[in-house]
Order: sequence, then C-alpha cells, then structure tokens
Amino acid sequence: MFEISDIKTLLSANAYPGRGIVAGTSACGEYAVCAYFIMGRSANSRNRIFKLVDNQLFTEPFDPSEVEDPSLIIYRAMAEADGNLIVTNGDQTDTVYKALKNGKTFIEALDTRTFEPDKPNYTPRISAMISFFDADFSYQMSVIKSIDGKGSAPMRSYYKFASVKGLGHFIHTYIEDGDPLPPFCVEPERIAVPSDIDEFAEGIWNSLNPDNKISLYVKYTNKKTREVKERLFNKNEG
Repeated sequence: MFEISDIKTLLSANAYPGRGIVAGTSACGEYAVCAYFIMGRSANSRNRIFKLVDNQLFTEPFDPSEVEDPSLIIYRAMAEADGNLIVTNGDQTDTVYKALKNGKTFIEALDTRTFEPDKPNYTPRISAMISFFDADFSYQMSVIKSIDGKGSAPMRSYYKFASVKGLGHFIHTYIEDGDPLPPFCVEPERIAVPSDIDEFAEGIWNSLNPDNKISLYVKYTNKKTREVKERLFNKNEG
C-alpha cells in the first residue's frame, strides 16, 4: 500500500484516464507541485486548449466555430484564493473559490456538488487544493462520483495530505477506457515527484495516449519565496 509509482508507467498503461490532477512535493522539498491534464475522445472534447490568464488556468475552444456543447468542457480549471491554489476538472473551481472567499472550507464547498450529468458515464468531479498558509504546506483532494451505475446519488471522498519530499498523489476521472467509462474508484495513487519541472512535465505529456491527450499544465511553486515555474502543453497548438 505504500508503493510509490512512476506516473509515466501508470499513464503509458492507460489509454484513457480522462482528466487528471497531481499534487505533491518535489524531491528536493523546495516546491509545491500541481499538475492538471485533459483528454478527449469526441471531436467536441478534443477541440480545446489551455490558456493562462492572470495566473488562472482556463479551458478554451481551439476553434470556436466547432463547439457543440460547452457546458462540461469550458471552465476555469485553476485559481488562487487566500493562500490556496485550487484545481478541478470543472466549474467546481468557482464553487470552491467563492466558498473560501465567504469563510467556508474546501469540503463545505464540494458538499454542495455532485458528479457530472453525462449519463451513462456519470463522470466524477475531481478537485485538489494546495494550502500555502500552513507551517510547511498541505493539500486536499476530492473525488465525487456516483454511488452506483444508475446515477442514483453522489458518493464524496475527501483526503488531506502533509508535505513529504518526493511524494505526490494522483487522481483521475476514469480507471481505464470503456463504454461506459469506469470511474476512478481507488484511493489517490502515490507517485514520485522529481525536483526538475521539465523532467516531470515532459514525462507526463509524452506518456499520455497520443490520440486522446489534449492539454497539460504543470506548476512548481517555491514554498518560501512563492516563485513559480510553469509548463503548458497544447496538442492543438503543437
């Protein structure tokens, strides 16, 4: 149960993990690390890019004229609020952001949300939040999925982790490809996080299925100085 995996190995063996979030600490211990990637099988999902605007990460259409339904694919994926870095796979980024501004917590915010209404997949909502105001720093993760294959009710799982050098946790929407898509149903996977951002970012990007991958963003934040290193990949922009 304490095995630490190489994320490249996990991704190379999975044609469709869907959307994925990583949070953790670099091996040198200097950086809080966050990563988010998106994948897609339909033309509507694949018609996207990541865009950074004022230190916030958004999904945007690559070709606006080709958008069919923006409801579950266009959203603010990453934002900062009061010393917290929020990253999610949907518009629950805004839910958590507004809750924190009103003095509520990560859990209180997500207790108001459910899984995505995309029958028959009922895609899980996955979320993470890194908190920099702790003595070192900590991070929380959440997976909200259907309690059964019928979308009868949500099942919410929450996790909180302390900073451990070289250790990260990885959650994603689907265990593997399928029809319907089988939801993520295990604890956050333990992965190794190197000190070098390029090693980590390029390792993830090159391990994602080349047909299904769309975009990746990786952020290393120095815990003391808050200096940021970041890498962004968009398949549609080369």
